[in-house]
Amino acid sequence: MRPELGGRGWKLAVTTGQTDVRPMKSRVCKDRGKGKTSPEVGRSLTEKNINQNIVLMQYAVRGPLVIRTGVIETELQQGAQKPFKRVIRANIGDAHAMGQTPITYIRQVIAMVAHPELIESSNLPKDAKDQARQILCGMSGHSAGAYTMSCGVELIRKNVAAYIEKRDGHKCDFNNVCLTTGATTGIKMVLELLCSSIDGKCPAVMVPIPQYPLYSATLVEYGLGQVGYFLDEDNNWGLDMQELERAHAEASKTQAVRAIVVINPGNPTGQVLTRKNIEDVIKFAYKHKMMLLADEVYQHNIYAEGCQFFSFKKVITEMGAPYCKEQELVSFMSISKGYMGECGLRGGWMEIINLDPAVQAHLYKALSAILCPTSLGQAAVDCVAKPPAEGSPSYEQWLAEKTCVLDSLAQRSKIIYETFKNMKGFKCNVVQGAMYAFPRIELSPKAIEAAKKANRPPDVFYAYKLLEETGICVVPGTGFGQKPNTHHFRTTILPQTELLAEMMDIFQKFHKKFTDEFA
Repeated sequence: MRPELGGRGWKLAVTTGQTDVRPMKSRVCKDRGKGKTSPEVGRSLTEKNINQNIVLMQYAVRGPLVIRTGVIETELQQGAQKPFKRVIRANIGDAHAMGQTPITYIRQVIAMVAHPELIESSNLPKDAKDQARQILCGMSGHSAGAYTMSCGVELIRKNVAAYIEKRDGHKCDFNNVCLTTGATTGIKMVLELLCSSIDGKCPAVMVPIPQYPLYSATLVEYGLGQVGYFLDEDNNWGLDMQELERAHAEASKTQAVRAIVVINPGNPTGQVLTRKNIEDVIKFAYKHKMMLLADEVYQHNIYAEGCQFFSFKKVITEMGAPYCKEQELVSFMSISKGYMGECGLRGGWMEIINLDPAVQAHLYKALSAILCPTSLGQAAVDCVAKPPAEGSPSYEQWLAEKTCVLDSLAQRSKIIYETFKNMKGFKCNVVQGAMYAFPRIELSPKAIEAAKKANRPPDVFYAYKLLEETGICVVPGTGFGQKPNTHHFRTTILPQTELLAEMMDIFQKFHKKFTDEFA
């Protein structure tokens, strides 16, 4: 494969050799109506002539293993006999799907924004009614069914800016805040800005290994090079500066490395970066003139004692010049994670720091082409940015529900860690934050040979065996990236406590059986 410059940036072109990729010619039916022959449909699109980046991209979190999980669920519903009675989906960070109860205040406000008659006719709390009214006043025609501005409702952007100011202790200009359809849309739009060669070199982006597959999938989709830097598993998955320098130096020989992605708290690794680590990364990015993309969607999910979330915006600001004046940064937040777990509402935001005004204008122009984020997702964002004030009618219930969710997640993070830590052949770091553990498993030569015969990577082989024998679905480490000759998988901590305890018990029994089978 070789890079070619296309209309949207660098694309991967597949050398086809003698393969004929022209559409098949239709054969005309000579005896129409007699049923003797039928036309052969010629398609203009085939797998060989569509954008090969789409063919090449993979998204492990919803990959073949997860598709097989859905098939198994259907088989169980149809009465098929399995060694288990239900599937446990520990593959994706979808809190409500795993039994988390929605935050009442958020749902009350959304209900009234969607159906304004409830504001006058219901006995919902006054503060929820007031917030719904304010949101509707910011929407065209006072209706959630209308388009909003491409960067979102101005009132909500201002409330997000106020949230950021309170979080960081520093000013935030709402003009640099853009509401997005989850964090995903913002991330993809910013990455698309980089699709241009520099001095004849293909553009590339540094991403952590392991990483959230959104990044690897998007880089392939856009034809951007992926420069992986290994996280330090022996140091709580921290970022090692020597490793960053190694990865950058090696890639820079042939590619223009234009940006670095940092996920904090980590997905799939569950680490929380120290302030010192963040400062070092900022200095590294500044030294090499790279944009920083800070994926901070798990900023509410901090569990381990002694850990604290520091936003990249806060640290850059407090580092002073030249970083606070010159280092380009885009940070991302989502309502899908945290204590909210509102994945399906698709709400989020990004804050843009030190971007060239002309570039920022082009980014906003590109966003306008996809019209606007969902209005109900924006309403949920407003509830996160501006939750009930202390002393208001909804405050006590909101605080109790939020605390309950986060305390339960912290408890479950300990259950996961303690169980894997004490299992033979496992190594698992403390789940400091986010919603996942990424344990390493030692697989025997016999298991690795069996995986080879099955034409699967060893961790994928293990995950399939786990699914078929127990109904537990995890994501193999191969989908996130890992150091050569190591084997991991990602599991969420989202199953509710009783189900999680059951899952871990099943896991231990399976692993012993697997170990004995391939001893």
